[in-house]
Amino acid sequence: MKYMNLSIEELHELLISGKVTSDELVKEALELSHQVQEKCNAFVTILDDAKGTEVNDNLLSGIPYGIKDNYSTKGILSTGSSNTLKDYIPFFTATAIENLEKSGAVAVNKTVLDEFGMGGTGTTGHTGVVKNPWDTTRMCAGSSAGSAAAVAAGVYPYATGSDTGDSIRKPAAYCGIVGYKPTYGMISRYGLFAFASSLDHCGVLTRSVKDAAIVVDNMKGIDKNDMTSWDSSKINLTKSLTGDVKGKKLCYIKEICDESMYPNASKELKEHLKNYRGVLDKCKELGMIVDEVSVDLTLLKALASVYVVISCAEATSNMSNLTGIVFGPRAEGDNYYDMMKNYRTKGFSPLIKRRFVIGSYVLQAENKDRYFHNAQRVRRLLVDTWKKLFKDYDAVILPVGSGPAKHLDGSKDILDKDTQILEEHLQIGNFGGFPSITIPDGFINGLPVGVNITGNCYDDENVLNIAYALESSMNYKGQIAKEVSHE
Repeated sequence: MKYMNLSIEELHELLISGKVTSDELVKEALELSHQVQEKCNAFVTILDDAKGTEVNDNLLSGIPYGIKDNYSTKGILSTGSSNTLKDYIPFFTATAIENLEKSGAVAVNKTVLDEFGMGGTGTTGHTGVVKNPWDTTRMCAGSSAGSAAAVAAGVYPYATGSDTGDSIRKPAAYCGIVGYKPTYGMISRYGLFAFASSLDHCGVLTRSVKDAAIVVDNMKGIDKNDMTSWDSSKINLTKSLTGDVKGKKLCYIKEICDESMYPNASKELKEHLKNYRGVLDKCKELGMIVDEVSVDLTLLKALASVYVVISCAEATSNMSNLTGIVFGPRAEGDNYYDMMKNYRTKGFSPLIKRRFVIGSYVLQAENKDRYFHNAQRVRRLLVDTWKKLFKDYDAVILPVGSGPAKHLDGSKDILDKDTQILEEHLQIGNFGGFPSITIPDGFINGLPVGVNITGNCYDDENVLNIAYALESSMNYKGQIAKEVSHE
């Protein structure tokens, strides 16, 4: 029996009853880590000296988990999957991880991400490409690629992630698991390597909605070190999962979900949208009201550009501290200027450097109003549009992406400009700081696909309960990846 295939509650029950020990669980998770590393390249560091902890009433006590490698961990290599921090060992631990440690959770590895979270493919980390456990010729999406692969492969029941545009929720869809990004500030970002501070969210990847609720209940909390964190002590996500959703109101966006918007739709996209319509039918069977609404297409088409401008501008500012002088491997040079120039030129991948160029350009005095300020204005229009929807609806429900995981070499994927909004709409959850969760809702050619539910700020209990009820009506909870044959 593989214990790591079980849910958090099932593992806790076995631990409390003495049928298994925390040390035995940690040993299994470490063995699986090495197996999955050979197959998927999901980890930067495997903590082979990890030991079990005392088991208590906390559901997470004694259970192994993984940490995305952009969370600071005291005394443990924390690279952000970048050569600029390839040897960096922090002197403090991120608040979210400290909270899990206090719960008795046991970290067994640090997972690979796209470099500093800036990517959606899982291919730009300094340790190499992360492969999807369902089909190793395909990507996991990003940036939380390693965490998604590990949870889907059954290394442990959960891993931490971070989400700046869709970096928890799309990898979850591609890997057939659950990805939850709570309301902005519910989980402290202190100790999370900053990418774009107004968009960054901490969160979790699990194999069920209930496990996501359990983990975030333990990660969350106000933190004096993060001025954007807030008091969520009266919110109990786990207890909120009643499954009673009768009368809840959901909406979907015609301009995103209507097949007529995609005249060149691939077979996979058509199947994905058909599957999604089946999910809407399940929502109605559960007693929920589902309405179609319309949003200005011009506004939606601006979404991706707004994200690029704002995220790159904030990243350029946040990562100006990466000089190689204070921390990180020092570069050669006759003076400090040459040392910094060589460090940043040779240390960053081409993708990161392109983003820094964009960020620097849009922040220049002569360009700032035209690009950065305009992007902020459109962001506000998008957030206000969604806020208006939340006055009438409990949540917006939309398909994730245009189908299953894309091929790593891209040779068999048809890139269609018409699907850009479908691929990028999850970014609105970051623009507004909205709670947002992706759950698996089916398969296409043996590969998983997902659906996303996004609600209003601070309404996490409602959003998770809707997801929980919908998950309970389908047969995709607790999935462990089974590799499919290549097409």
